[in-house]
Amino acid sequence: MNKDFLELAEARYSVRKYSDKPVEQDRLDRILRAGQVAPTAANSQPQQVYVLRSAEALAKVRGLTRFHFNAPMVLLVCSDGNRSHRISDGHDCGPIDAAIVTCHMMLEAADLGLGTCWVRGFNQFDVAEAFGLPEGVEPVAMLLLGYPAADSHPWPGAHDKRLPIEETVTYL
Repeated sequence: MNKDFLELAEARYSVRKYSDKPVEQDRLDRILRAGQVAPTAANSQPQQVYVLRSAEALAKVRGLTRFHFNAPMVLLVCSDGNRSHRISDGHDCGPIDAAIVTCHMMLEAADLGLGTCWVRGFNQFDVAEAFGLPEGVEPVAMLLLGYPAADSHPWPGAHDKRLPIEETVTYL
């Protein structure tokens, strides 16, 4: 904890095995606050976050994606299309804004010693129906959340492999 940002970003990985230790409310509050302060286009704040932690909600998650890894909690991050369009050109920034919110929460969780896994392997229409989401609210990500199991580790070959920066950055 309390690493410099680059150390934190390099150390975090997608947790695929969780302990059964519950996430404390004060830590969850900090994670949700990190999402609340994330930048959004024109500060429209179109995110809607659903905290899925009841046995019933988690059973639904298990039925909606195989990528649940038995996490003890899931943050369902959505975009509310009723407040996600830029006034200047009507562009829907909601999914991008929801992704930024998810990233902020993921990094705050890592800073608090919690593990996350960003999941997009689900049918958004099935998720919306299962959780009774209001019209215009689109599921963007499921952020699995919990304490990593003692034997949790990065997925082999997936966490530490990065393209050379010269292949992803171009100076003009």
